[in-house]
Formats: sequence, structure tokens, C-alpha cells
Amino acid sequence: MFNLDTFKTYSRVVAFGAVAISAVAFAGAANAAPMQIFPFFQPLPPTAAPQPFQPYQPYQAPTYQTEPSEDQDAVEVPARFRRQTVSYATREAPGTIIIDTPNTYLYYVLGNGQALRYGIGVGRDGFTWSGIQSVSRKAEWPAWTPPPEMIARQPYLPRHMAGGPGNPLGARAMYLGGTIYRIHGTNAPETIGKRVSSGCIRMTNEDVTDLYSRVNVGTKVIVLPMTERRADLGTATR
Repeated sequence: MFNLDTFKTYSRVVAFGAVAISAVAFAGAANAAPMQIFPFFQPLPPTAAPQPFQPYQPYQAPTYQTEPSEDQDAVEVPARFRRQTVSYATREAPGTIIIDTPNTYLYYVLGNGQALRYGIGVGRDGFTWSGIQSVSRKAEWPAWTPPPEMIARQPYLPRHMAGGPGNPLGARAMYLGGTIYRIHGTNAPETIGKRVSSGCIRMTNEDVTDLYSRVNVGTKVIVLPMTERRADLGTATR
């Protein structure tokens, strides 16, 4: 016979068991993978630790140190303008410098009918000169201060330029008496054998360094006039 009280008690037991099983299942699922209630909200990525404050440093361009070099003559000068010992007849004493303006040679007298011959650049038309002077001063890597006469003709020239490879006077200079003229090197060796200067005597840096080592203050310098165009008297001996 059906017992209502027994049925009620049985129903309560079954319902309680279902609730318990559901609770255990829900707890297991929660531990395995937490449910995101609002999956469209993503967590923010972790931020890096703040860097210490660095004061502003203005940009500084790198500096380059240029050492003067005596090997500036990359241009190949013609063979006849290269330094060589030649036969040279003269009554001048050894150590005298003779500048053959028409033939663009400089002779350093050795004696016994010989001289060292160097190729040179001389003054352009209207700027050649002649006479006898002496070396009054010597300078290595000289600074250049253009004389007023030159600045008047070429106002764009610098008023002063420190010595170095870019200086028009080159590696060495020998000043002639109280004039504005010098025997000096050049950073334009392609001008050797030409008439381009304002009256100074140009040599390659290699040659002017060699001559500088042989010359003393007081050395006699003879500059032949341009009008005295004579045959080349120097015959190479080696």
C-alpha cells in the first residue's frame, strides 16, 4: 500500500543528494578553469618598471683630430720636375739657391759642377720678380696671413689660417728677406711647373721638406727674371 510519508521522506533524500552532487561538480569545474563572467574585458598587460630620470644631453658631433702629414703629394708630377741631381755650371758657392723662373726650376748648388734640381711653381703673369735675397726665417707647417696687397685683390681670402695640411703654404716655408715672398710647400702639387702664384715659389711638400733640411737662415737666394729665358742648363746625372 502506498505510504505518503515514506514517499515524502524518499523525495527529500533524492533532492538533497542531487544538490550535493551538483555542488561538488560546480566546485571541481571552478578549480579547473575559473569562469570569466565578462569575457570581452581583457586584463591589462603588466607595465615595465619606470626608468630613472635622465637629464637632457644636447647632441655633440664627433670630433676628428687631424695630424699634419708630409705625404700630401698624391698627384704624380712630371718626371722632369722631380727632385734629381744634375750637372749645373755656376760660380755661386755651394748652398746657394738659384730660382730659374722661366724654366720653373729651383737649383740648390752642391759644388763641383752639380746641383739638386727641383720643380717649382712661380708667379703668374704680372707677378714675377727677380733679384737677390736671403732666407730670413724658416717655419714648419706655417700659418698664413695674406698680405694687404693680396686681400685688396682677393677680398674673400681669410685674414689668417692656422698651419696644417689644408694651408696653402704647405709643410714648410722659407721667408725671403723683408719681402712678402716665400719658398713654400703647397697642397696643390698639380701646380708645379706652372705660373699661378702671386710671386711666391711653390714646391711639393716632399721637396720643400728636403730643401728646408739643407737650408740655413742667411742662405743666399738668386731669383732670375722671367725675361731671361734661357735654355735649361741642368743635365741629369742620376
